[in-house]
Amino acid sequence: MNIKDIAKLAGVGVSTVSRVLNNHPDVKKETRDKVLEIIKEHNYVPNNSARILKSNNMKHIGVLVKGVFNPFFSEMLKIIEMHINQIGYTMILHHYYDQNDSYSSEGEVLVSFIKEKRLQGVICLGGNFEGIREESFEGLDVPIVLTSVDSSIQISSNLFSCVGIDNEKAAYEATNYLIQKGHKHIGMVLGDEFDAGVSNRRAIGYMRALEENHIPINKAYITLGGYDFEPAYESVKKLLSEEKHITAIFAISDIMAIGAGKAVVDLGYKIGEDISILGFDGLDIGKYYNPALTTIKQPQRQMACDSINLLVQIIEKKCENQRCVLETKLVERMSVYKPKG
Repeated sequence: MNIKDIAKLAGVGVSTVSRVLNNHPDVKKETRDKVLEIIKEHNYVPNNSARILKSNNMKHIGVLVKGVFNPFFSEMLKIIEMHINQIGYTMILHHYYDQNDSYSSEGEVLVSFIKEKRLQGVICLGGNFEGIREESFEGLDVPIVLTSVDSSIQISSNLFSCVGIDNEKAAYEATNYLIQKGHKHIGMVLGDEFDAGVSNRRAIGYMRALEENHIPINKAYITLGGYDFEPAYESVKKLLSEEKHITAIFAISDIMAIGAGKAVVDLGYKIGEDISILGFDGLDIGKYYNPALTTIKQPQRQMACDSINLLVQIIEKKCENQRCVLETKLVERMSVYKPKG
C-alpha cells in the first residue's frame, strides 16, 4: 500500500493525499475525513524516511500557526508563502488549537514540528509561549521567529526572534481614545481563557488607561469572545443585557468587534450613536461594515515581510536573533462617537 493506492481508493489526486498527510488547511473537511478513514482502514504508515531522503536537497521553512482560519493570519500566510517561494525555499504549514492538540504545550508542538519535518527555520504565527523550557530546544540549532506573539514575554534571545507590536501600549492607546471621546463605561472583549499572552497584555493596557484617567475598573465589563463572530456576539449580547451603563465596546480583534456589533443592533441600539465599537487588527472587512469600523491597525504586511526576511538572514548566518517591535495606527471611521448625554 502506497500513497497512490490511498489516492485511488479515496478518488482524489496524490497531491490531495499529500496535503492531508502534511495537515495542510486547503482540503475540504469531508475529503480530509475520507482520506484519513481509508488510511486508518488499511493501516497505512507514511514513509517519512523516504520523504526525508528525497527532500534532503530542499530547503524547508515551517510555519506553525494558531488559528489558521483567522483572516489576519490567512493574509499573512499568503505573503510569507510568496516570499518563501521567491527565495527558493519550500513552506511547510502546520496549524493547531490548544484544546485539540495532543501535546501538553506549544513548545512541544514546535519541537516536534522541527524534528519531524527537518526544518531549516520556523515562523510561529500567534500562540502563547509563556513558561517555555529552554532545555527542550537543546541541540536543535534551528532559527525560530515568533510573529504576532506578545513581544513582552520573557524568553531567551538565544532561542527566538520576535516580530510584533507592543500589545499593552496599543490597547492603552485604544482605550484612552475612547476615554477622550467621553466614554467612562467601556466594555472589553478579550480572546479566550487560555490566551495568557496577547489577550492578557491588551487587558493590562485597557486597565492602565482606566486607572490613569481615574475611572474605576469594573471586571463585570470584561468578557470573552473566542476570537470569532458567534461567541463574541453571544458574550456581548449577554454583557449589554446585564450592564446597562456601557457606552463603548473595545474588542481585541475586528472579527469579535463585528460580532459585538450585531449584538448591539439586535438589542435595538445604534452603533456609534448609542454604543460605540472599537476593533483591533485593521482587517479590510472593517471598511465595508455598516457603519465602518474604527480599529487599531496592525502593520500586517510589514510584519509578514520582516518575519521571513529576518528568518532567512539568521539561517544564512547574516545576523543574530532580534526583537522587532512595530507601530500600530488608529484608523478612525464611523463606529465611535461621543456618548449621549
